[in-house]
Amino acid sequence: MVRLCSWGSRSSDWWENGPPPRAVAGAGDRGAGGRARRGWAEERRRPGLASGGGGGAAERSTPHSHGRSSRQGSALAEATATRSMAVSNIRYGAGVTKEVGMDLQNMGAKNVCLMTDKNLSQLPPIQTVMDSFVKNGINFKVYDNVRVEPTDRSFMEAIEFAKRGAFDAYVAMGGGSTIDTCKAANLYASSPDSDFLDYVNAPIGKGKPVTAPLKPLIAVPTTSGTGSETTGVAIFDYEHLKVKTGIASRAIKPTLGLIDPLHTLYLPERVIANSGFDVLCHALESYTALPYHMRSPCPANPVTRPAYQGSNPISDIWAVHALRIVAKYLKRAVRNPDDLEARSNMHLASAFAGIGFGNAGVHLCHGMSYPISGLVKTYKAKDYNVDHPLVPHGLSVVLTSPAVFTFTAQMSPERHLEMAEILGADTRTARIPDAGPILADTLRKFLFDLDVADGLAAIGYSKADIPALVKGTLPQERVTKLAPRPQSEEDLSVLFEASMKLY
Repeated sequence: MVRLCSWGSRSSDWWENGPPPRAVAGAGDRGAGGRARRGWAEERRRPGLASGGGGGAAERSTPHSHGRSSRQGSALAEATATRSMAVSNIRYGAGVTKEVGMDLQNMGAKNVCLMTDKNLSQLPPIQTVMDSFVKNGINFKVYDNVRVEPTDRSFMEAIEFAKRGAFDAYVAMGGGSTIDTCKAANLYASSPDSDFLDYVNAPIGKGKPVTAPLKPLIAVPTTSGTGSETTGVAIFDYEHLKVKTGIASRAIKPTLGLIDPLHTLYLPERVIANSGFDVLCHALESYTALPYHMRSPCPANPVTRPAYQGSNPISDIWAVHALRIVAKYLKRAVRNPDDLEARSNMHLASAFAGIGFGNAGVHLCHGMSYPISGLVKTYKAKDYNVDHPLVPHGLSVVLTSPAVFTFTAQMSPERHLEMAEILGADTRTARIPDAGPILADTLRKFLFDLDVADGLAAIGYSKADIPALVKGTLPQERVTKLAPRPQSEEDLSVLFEASMKLY
């Protein structure tokens, strides 16, 4: 674990004493992101989404200062800017899944819970795990009732299975839904007297720190999006409020993540695309989040320090690297299911972005995505074999990204331009006030090229739904407060309206 301590109270101190500004790879002749449909220029002029205009604060902001006011700087001076860096152990390689039985044997595990979903339970990857168990003499029971996009109810069903089984180790094989469900099962089976809401993020739950020792958990991701194998976060739909929330604690992060790119060859096109959009937004949001030394007040005890702490020099490295991989490989991974190089790199990018956002956090795209998923009406995404309406998490996140980064750009325009250039925009003659629109247009072009639905309206929402979407976003303070620019209910309404149509 690495702890980050600021070297001064001024935001510029961090930049001056920290790593030098990164050189941005040239975009070559790919142009400025292009415009696949007319009307994108008008997006720049939508009320409430201006990125600064004519200079002003955006022109004056220093790298990573995020344009904070002197009042906020004073509050910063009163806060201790120590931050922790935590990540699971990671092992990567084609066929590495075969080692899971040896890992459990080395841990001394005698009674293991293997958690997956019904779709994956019929595919070769799960057989690879079970074969490794048998070869190494591991006793195990299978729980395959994980729900894609889990709910509090599906979490509690898994928790009850875990409590009855009295397991001494867990293996989660699947996407983020499976890994998150297994984290929750391990947590509450290890703390059997706790109420379900005890560890759920405030204000929906009590947000208590996790103090009980948990059992070892090995995560074997089969999708390339959530990065859940690296993080202490478990997300679910809270059915009573029809909104997503979660549990966030370093204590629940997996002991080991086995990243095996061979599993990605079984994923259909839209699952690869939507998973990749989650990686994209993890990188963008963690890199543009409120800087870690501007969070205040700092908890007096490290155990109460939040998992999401704001952008920081270490997370930045992982976010930028993950974004470069997305820019180079996501389209290839979507378009060619046999492109092992592309799918392998996206599998790594998911973990890299997970390391970044798992410590820095995400902000508005994710905060706004939770009601988009939670309030789904009849939409069922292509390539997902489920028996309920579903907006895949990555899709719900990326649909608001052009509006969100137009809104936040005035706080760190240089970073927004850097992200745009990595994704293919020619920023050589870009003006600072245009940082938001440039990144937004670049994202629209990227999404259009990957056949993404034309905004929230295309997945069943209308302007009449905006009040409910805003209401569902308000409890997401764990992430929305990490946005570099504060937002009002009116701001959120404007952002949802701007996201109804993308092109």
